[in-house]
Amino acid sequence: MAKKATVKATKSKSKSKSKKHVYFFGNGKADGNRNMKDLLGGKGAGLAEMTNAGLPVPPGFTISTEVCNIYYKEKAKIPASIEKEIAENVKKLEKAAGATLGSTDNPLLVSVRSGAKFSMPGMMDTILNLGLNDKAVEGLKTRTQNVRFAFDSYRRFIQMFGNVVLEIPKDAFEHELEAEKKSAGAKLDTDLDEKALCDVVERYKKIVKKKSGRDFPQDPNEQLKMARDAVFRSWMNPRAQEYRRIYDIPDHIGTAVNVQMMVFGNTGDRSGTGVGFTRNPATGAKEFYGEFLINAQGEDVVAGIRTPQPIRELEQVMPKAYKQLREITTRLERHYKDVQDFEFTIQDERLFMLQTRSGKRTGYAAVVIATDFVSEKLVTPKEAILLVDPESLNQLLAPGFDPGEWKKIPTATKGLPASPGAASGQVVFTADHAVEWSQQGKPVILVRRETVPDDIHGMFVAQGILTATGGMTSHAAVVGRQMGKPSVVGAGELEIDEAGKKFRVKGQTVKEGDYVSFDGLTGEVKLAQVKSKPSEILQVVNGSLDAKKSDIYQRFDTLLSWADKYRRLGVYANADLPDQAELAYRFGAGGIGLCRTEHMFFGEGRIPIVQRMILADTEKDRRTALNELLPLQRDDFYGVFKAMHGNPVTIRTIDPPLHEFLPKREDLMVDVARLEAAGKTGKELDEKRTLLARVEQLHEFNPMLGHRGVRLGITYPEITEMQTRAIIEAACLLNKEGIKVVPEIMIPLVGIPKELKDQKAIVDRVAEETMKAQGVRIKYLVGTMIEVPRGSIVADQIAEDAEFFSFGTNDLTQLTFGFSRDDVGKFLKIYQDKKILERDPFASIDVQGVGDLVRVGVERGRKARPDLKIGICGEHGGDAASVHFFHTVGLNYVSASPYRVPVARLAAAQAALAVKVGD
Repeated sequence: MAKKATVKATKSKSKSKSKKHVYFFGNGKADGNRNMKDLLGGKGAGLAEMTNAGLPVPPGFTISTEVCNIYYKEKAKIPASIEKEIAENVKKLEKAAGATLGSTDNPLLVSVRSGAKFSMPGMMDTILNLGLNDKAVEGLKTRTQNVRFAFDSYRRFIQMFGNVVLEIPKDAFEHELEAEKKSAGAKLDTDLDEKALCDVVERYKKIVKKKSGRDFPQDPNEQLKMARDAVFRSWMNPRAQEYRRIYDIPDHIGTAVNVQMMVFGNTGDRSGTGVGFTRNPATGAKEFYGEFLINAQGEDVVAGIRTPQPIRELEQVMPKAYKQLREITTRLERHYKDVQDFEFTIQDERLFMLQTRSGKRTGYAAVVIATDFVSEKLVTPKEAILLVDPESLNQLLAPGFDPGEWKKIPTATKGLPASPGAASGQVVFTADHAVEWSQQGKPVILVRRETVPDDIHGMFVAQGILTATGGMTSHAAVVGRQMGKPSVVGAGELEIDEAGKKFRVKGQTVKEGDYVSFDGLTGEVKLAQVKSKPSEILQVVNGSLDAKKSDIYQRFDTLLSWADKYRRLGVYANADLPDQAELAYRFGAGGIGLCRTEHMFFGEGRIPIVQRMILADTEKDRRTALNELLPLQRDDFYGVFKAMHGNPVTIRTIDPPLHEFLPKREDLMVDVARLEAAGKTGKELDEKRTLLARVEQLHEFNPMLGHRGVRLGITYPEITEMQTRAIIEAACLLNKEGIKVVPEIMIPLVGIPKELKDQKAIVDRVAEETMKAQGVRIKYLVGTMIEVPRGSIVADQIAEDAEFFSFGTNDLTQLTFGFSRDDVGKFLKIYQDKKILERDPFASIDVQGVGDLVRVGVERGRKARPDLKIGICGEHGGDAASVHFFHTVGLNYVSASPYRVPVARLAAAQAALAVKVGD
């Protein structure tokens, strides 16, 4: 068992006495509504809204998320005042249902389900049929005149309660069920007769006694309290914690508990249960999408144990219920103005709605649905941009299979295309192995009979997910779509031997480590590694596909053009070379926020010149080498400026320590020792010794805090001179061609105002000399990168000389925390597991610490210079949650890698509309 983390409580015990904590719904009226997700969770708010709308919803009540926090604060106890409130609502429910909990004549049975503000499919626990015991099952048998149904419900309840509440492994129950099926000669659970199911109940009760040391609890009120507490406990189970870590959901919001009258899909052939979506969540197509099972309960569909029937076939089986379901779900989509994910049960041909919520969808589907909704006049463009998670746009840039290569390989089998995309990798059969192999850099495909919520960590690192059972709404399908992972489910021809680490399909055996590939859009599976090609959108961006021939590109472009109308923040890109700048421009970047000059030094034939400059003993020799670099740098800057078509370009002067341009110290020592051992003398040995001596001179114990950035420019002003001359010459050349550019020259790592003053004087002098020589006057800006915490504190003094700031949040995070970003991975996961840190501060901005330094820098900088242009050019510029923060503190722009520009454009629009990412 993983260590339990503490959940921060939001309400005190004293307040629990008077505050409402339980919300009833039933008979067309609910205490809550759709806007109460924080308190009722998504499921509870949906049930309340559907009830108020007069839809057929079984009555029940929701225990609020605040009670979850109280439960943890009070060390797994619920105050008496809340227990009393729950008991009162049980009485209300009994009255609404016309049945009594624990009655031997007319027993009330309930479901107990979790429901947080954000949907977490399969991560927490559910108990169905609660209220049954040895006497109530007889009452249910008598009332329904259906012995099989009564004992089927009881055996399901004992198994779920035993697993979820008493923490008895599912396998213990499954083993007994399989033994009974074998004894009865039954293939499916539904083939077991009344006597067999009675035997299963007795077998299950013996397991409970053996594994828990107590008899199965017979008091329904005790059952309810134990189930409620188990759902609260499931909020902190390892898979739920991992899910929240992946999706950046805070721990302190807690889960609600929904207690609802049971309706039964397992009473016979006139009953069933299903789940569905109002549109296809994989492709976005406007089609009724989902699945159902006859004579089953809800968990059977999502668990993936039986492969269900497509929802359209329900029209032939129960036409009246199907028509009503279509009418209700269409109404719900229009009401919520979003695709709905719904659950339903049909009991003796009577329809009941059990859930509605906004449906999880792929990035591809999200873009299709948002643009379709506008075309159908369901939403406005402003509302449409709020329907797409910015991070999901990355899925549209993922590569696909090369069609020619794909056709060459025979199809081994086909499954259901649950989540689109091309997946190719080495087969593994457990989630733990998926993590281990991926950490070794291996691409993995997770192959399972069916996935379970505990597989979440393996699914997250896998290239794709392939299962033998399950349908389009099974756990693997739902989570795969949400993660943007290609998924094929229900590939029934796969004979999976997880213990033997292999599977067979049509006579062929595939072992762990063998390559398989599949297409999540067609369901085709092939036993080979297959080459991929750029996504359709990238093909348009790089010019190999006409935009008019790509429907998804046109939708993608339309959505982002809507976003651009509403965002305040500019979106720039980090690009070092002309081809990167051109790509950024095509993705919609409004400028270059960071062009790293040192990356240009690694171009062909340049390193020897750079090394001569570093090895020079005199300024004269250094200047000679720099003069060789000057035309090369000028050409680079010319190309970047031209690619941006006159948009702003910020060029950072040299930043890394000089030793990074020389061979590694250890390698040189080995080379020298090898040459000496071989008795070699002459030029090669002399050069190696000279290089080693200079590397030893430049060696630093902590180079990230050493001789780099502005410190290099101060020590070697001739480097700043050369780079300034190259920048201004390139701008002058373009000016003569009729392209006006305003270069922004950025001095890195400034923490002392006089550092910038020193470098600005050099830049201004050289710029003046260069413009005079070129006979052209251009406008340029000089600014600094704020990445040393002291730079934020004295930002008002720095702003006296700086015309712009750009926060380098990578180094600012590193220096604020005292974490090395290259080594933090060794302990970061432990910090997250122990809740010392909720998220990786290098991936998403640390608002309280690093964010406050940004805020201070902005406020003090603008106090000294009100028109100060301020941006950010760290990795955080492409993180949707961070973009929201940068909007709130008043930055002018964010700068991200070219491939993150679409994410930043959409996130900036959502920030402007005051919608937090994830809401």
